[in-house]
Amino acid sequence: MKRTALLHAELSHLIATLGHGDLVVIGDAGLPVPPGPQRIDLAVTRGVPRFTEVLAAVLSEMEVESATIAREACSAADGALPPWCAMLAVEPQCVNHAQLKRLSRQARAVVRTGETTPYTNVVLSAGVVF
Repeated sequence: MKRTALLHAELSHLIATLGHGDLVVIGDAGLPVPPGPQRIDLAVTRGVPRFTEVLAAVLSEMEVESATIAREACSAADGALPPWCAMLAVEPQCVNHAQLKRLSRQARAVVRTGETTPYTNVVLSAGVVF
Protein backbone atom coordinates (compact mmCIF):
# COMPACT_ATOMS: atom_id res chain seq x y z
CA MET A 1 0.00 0.00 0.00
CA LYS A 2 1.18 3.54 -0.77
CA ARG A 3 2.54 5.67 2.05
CA THR A 4 1.43 8.99 0.60
CA ALA A 5 -2.01 10.58 0.94
CA LEU A 6 -3.33 9.83 -2.53
CA LEU A 7 -4.76 6.31 -2.75
CA HIS A 8 -7.03 6.60 -5.83
CA ALA A 9 -5.29 4.49 -8.50
CA GLU A 10 -6.35 6.47 -11.60
CA LEU A 11 -5.55 9.81 -10.02
CA SER A 12 -2.21 8.60 -8.68
CA HIS A 13 -1.28 7.19 -12.11
CA LEU A 14 -2.25 10.45 -13.80
CA ILE A 15 0.02 12.50 -11.55
CA ALA A 16 2.88 10.02 -11.90
CA THR A 17 2.73 10.34 -15.70
CA LEU A 18 2.43 14.13 -15.99
CA GLY A 19 5.04 16.03 -17.92
CA HIS A 20 6.05 19.67 -17.59
CA GLY A 21 3.13 21.88 -18.61
CA ASP A 22 0.50 19.14 -18.66
CA LEU A 23 -2.87 20.36 -17.38
CA VAL A 24 -5.15 18.76 -14.80
CA VAL A 25 -8.58 20.18 -14.00
CA ILE A 26 -10.23 19.67 -10.64
CA GLY A 27 -13.84 20.65 -10.94
CA ASP A 28 -17.15 20.90 -9.21
CA ALA A 29 -19.99 18.49 -9.97
CA GLY A 30 -21.41 20.76 -12.67
CA LEU A 31 -18.30 21.44 -14.74
CA PRO A 32 -18.79 19.97 -18.21
CA VAL A 33 -16.12 17.46 -19.19
CA PRO A 34 -15.17 18.00 -22.83
CA PRO A 35 -14.42 15.11 -25.16
CA GLY A 36 -10.72 14.27 -25.15
CA PRO A 37 -9.40 14.54 -21.60
CA GLN A 38 -9.57 11.52 -19.33
CA ARG A 39 -12.52 11.80 -16.97
CA ILE A 40 -11.83 10.79 -13.37
CA ASP A 41 -15.23 10.95 -11.71
CA LEU A 42 -14.99 10.95 -7.93
CA ALA A 43 -18.47 12.43 -7.29
CA VAL A 44 -20.57 10.19 -5.06
CA THR A 45 -23.30 12.58 -3.96
CA ARG A 46 -23.71 16.32 -3.40
CA GLY A 47 -20.66 17.48 -1.49
CA VAL A 48 -18.87 14.11 -1.47
CA PRO A 49 -15.99 14.38 -1.93
CA ARG A 50 -15.49 18.07 -1.33
CA PHE A 51 -13.35 20.02 -3.77
CA THR A 52 -10.89 21.02 -1.04
CA GLU A 53 -10.32 17.39 -0.03
CA VAL A 54 -9.48 16.38 -3.60
CA LEU A 55 -7.33 19.46 -4.16
CA ALA A 56 -5.35 18.74 -0.97
CA ALA A 57 -4.72 15.14 -2.02
CA VAL A 58 -3.61 16.17 -5.53
CA LEU A 59 -1.36 18.95 -4.20
CA SER A 60 0.30 16.47 -1.84
CA GLU A 61 1.76 14.69 -4.88
CA MET A 62 1.72 17.12 -7.81
CA GLU A 63 4.30 19.83 -8.47
CA VAL A 64 2.23 22.81 -9.65
CA GLU A 65 3.81 25.52 -11.78
CA SER A 66 0.68 27.61 -12.33
CA ALA A 67 -3.04 27.58 -11.69
CA THR A 68 -6.05 29.12 -13.39
CA ILE A 69 -9.47 29.80 -11.89
CA ALA A 70 -12.67 31.44 -13.10
CA ARG A 71 -12.96 35.13 -12.29
CA GLU A 72 -16.57 34.37 -11.31
CA ALA A 73 -15.24 32.39 -8.31
CA CYS A 74 -13.89 35.60 -6.78
CA SER A 75 -15.87 37.73 -4.36
CA ALA A 76 -18.19 40.11 -6.17
CA ALA A 77 -17.68 42.74 -3.48
CA ASP A 78 -13.90 43.03 -3.52
CA GLY A 79 -12.62 40.55 -6.09
CA ALA A 80 -10.95 38.46 -3.37
CA LEU A 81 -9.83 34.97 -4.31
CA PRO A 82 -11.81 32.04 -2.89
CA PRO A 83 -10.39 30.79 0.45
CA TRP A 84 -9.26 27.48 -1.06
CA CYS A 85 -6.73 29.37 -3.22
CA ALA A 86 -4.59 29.63 -0.07
CA MET A 87 -3.88 25.91 -0.57
CA LEU A 88 -2.04 26.69 -3.80
CA ALA A 89 1.69 27.48 -3.71
CA VAL A 90 1.16 29.87 -6.64
CA GLU A 91 -1.19 32.79 -7.18
CA PRO A 92 -3.83 31.71 -9.68
CA GLN A 93 -4.46 33.47 -12.93
CA CYS A 94 -8.10 34.54 -13.30
CA VAL A 95 -9.98 34.12 -16.58
CA ASN A 96 -13.69 34.15 -17.31
CA HIS A 97 -15.55 30.86 -16.87
CA ALA A 98 -15.99 30.35 -20.63
CA GLN A 99 -12.20 30.62 -21.09
CA LEU A 100 -11.65 28.14 -18.25
CA LYS A 101 -13.96 25.64 -19.96
CA ARG A 102 -12.08 26.09 -23.25
CA LEU A 103 -8.76 25.60 -21.42
CA SER A 104 -10.08 22.36 -19.92
CA ARG A 105 -10.20 20.88 -23.45
CA GLN A 106 -6.38 20.87 -23.40
CA ALA A 107 -6.16 18.99 -20.09
CA ARG A 108 -4.83 15.48 -19.69
CA ALA A 109 -7.70 14.83 -17.29
CA VAL A 110 -10.70 16.41 -15.62
CA VAL A 111 -11.33 15.28 -12.05
CA ARG A 112 -14.98 15.67 -11.04
CA THR A 113 -15.74 16.16 -7.36
CA GLY A 114 -19.06 16.26 -5.54
CA GLU A 115 -18.66 20.00 -4.89
CA THR A 116 -21.79 22.06 -5.55
CA THR A 117 -20.42 25.55 -4.90
CA PRO A 118 -20.57 27.36 -8.27
CA TYR A 119 -17.28 28.04 -10.07
CA THR A 120 -15.21 25.86 -7.74
CA ASN A 121 -12.81 24.73 -10.45
CA VAL A 122 -9.07 24.98 -10.99
CA VAL A 123 -6.76 24.17 -13.87
CA LEU A 124 -3.34 23.08 -12.59
CA SER A 125 -0.25 23.12 -14.79
CA ALA A 126 2.41 20.58 -13.89
CA GLY A 127 5.82 21.85 -12.94
CA VAL A 128 9.10 20.02 -12.50
CA VAL A 129 10.81 19.07 -9.27
CA PHE A 130 14.35 19.73 -10.46
